[in-house]
Amino acid sequence: MKKSALSLLLLALAAPALADPPVIEAAQMRGGQIHVTVSHPDSGWDHYADIWRVYGPDGAELAERVLLHPHETEQPFTRSTALHPVEGTGAVTVVAGCTDGDLSEPFELVLGDGDS
Repeated sequence: MKKSALSLLLLALAAPALADPPVIEAAQMRGGQIHVTVSHPDSGWDHYADIWRVYGPDGAELAERVLLHPHETEQPFTRSTALHPVEGTGAVTVVAGCTDGDLSEPFELVLGDGDS
């Protein structure tokens, strides 16, 4: 019995922690600004969504929005930043991160004619 309890404990410690990465709920371009809606189980200053970045088709970073505080009571939340993609860019990719280093799934935003 003692051996099986120890085995279970070691197994639990070796198992990866369940991550709660940010989720990009929506993104849109309007008037030279990209508006990104993020959800994340912010739990205070120790764990919150703290950044999102926009990448072009070639992987180059086009914009970054640093989130300066937790949004525990405002979920999901939308923040904006200037974005002026290169003419002819068909789409951009948005990725959010949190203080634990977890990243969201990439969110592809297809740009319209007036967006680039």
